[in-house]
Amino acid sequence: MTTPGAPEGGPRRKGGAPPEGGGRRKGGAPPEGGGRRDLARGPKGPGPGDGGPLDRDDRWSERVTRVLAPNPSPMTLEGTNTYVVAAPGSQTVVVVDPGPPDPEHLDRVIGATLGREVELVLLTHTHLDHAEGAEAFAARTGAPVAALDPDWATVGAPSLAAGEELRAGGVRLEVVPTPGHAPDHCCFWLGAERAMFTGDHILGRGTTVVEWPGGDMASYLASLEAVRGFEPERLYPGHGPPVDDPDTTIREYIDHRMLREAQVLAALEAGERTPVGMVRRIYADVDPALHRFAELSVRAHLVKLVREGRATEHDGGFAPVR
Repeated sequence: MTTPGAPEGGPRRKGGAPPEGGGRRKGGAPPEGGGRRDLARGPKGPGPGDGGPLDRDDRWSERVTRVLAPNPSPMTLEGTNTYVVAAPGSQTVVVVDPGPPDPEHLDRVIGATLGREVELVLLTHTHLDHAEGAEAFAARTGAPVAALDPDWATVGAPSLAAGEELRAGGVRLEVVPTPGHAPDHCCFWLGAERAMFTGDHILGRGTTVVEWPGGDMASYLASLEAVRGFEPERLYPGHGPPVDDPDTTIREYIDHRMLREAQVLAALEAGERTPVGMVRRIYADVDPALHRFAELSVRAHLVKLVREGRATEHDGGFAPVR
């Protein structure tokens, strides 16, 4: 049992390595570069334990409790995962992504603290399904809110600079900026479990949308590699069940994006010139009502191709570079 309020693990090793139980792969900090699932990729499975629908409140480890927000949708899966994080014996907790401003959800998050003080609130990013309830939650608990977007961070909140170590709730969390899904996206490395809180960067099922214009495909791919560089053993996503085979999942995410890029290039070569036309071709088996979300990722791919000199843009249309 740890001393209440004291972070788990021993001193950081020389050279900036995480505390005991949290070693990251040699090679330095992740690059400066982040849910909505990709509409054309199906579910991987029913949830933790292969037991069907996710329970609303789950103890996913001795340090991590998931509280499921009541905001299910085709884009948020069962709903947003809010996390209450604390070391065994700690008298304080960290809350990751308070979720929507639903009073009953916030009541349940407070209930999941088991009477412990909320020492810090962290936002993986400021999309409303993750962050809109943060202001009300902070007002109720008095906890500071830390976010990469300074408009959402509150007075007294710690910096989320890359590599910064946050000590709260008796645990140590390393800040891992992961732009791509959103420019302000950030993951958090829980070294004591070799686990990463991934927000919308990596989901528990399906793949995420890179939401143009804020999302950036090149940054997203670099951020996937940054997370893989930690060699995590578990991922705690913003939507869906925990991921217990992170290396395979991250490789699938990268392969999926490379496939989408090849499909966009093939559409360009076939004469498609607009993102709308490409979506109709690439996402032909998806409900047309959802094509507007798919278009965001297609546009993000096109921007990447233009920057790399593999496509051109003129008057809203695109063409391959031959």
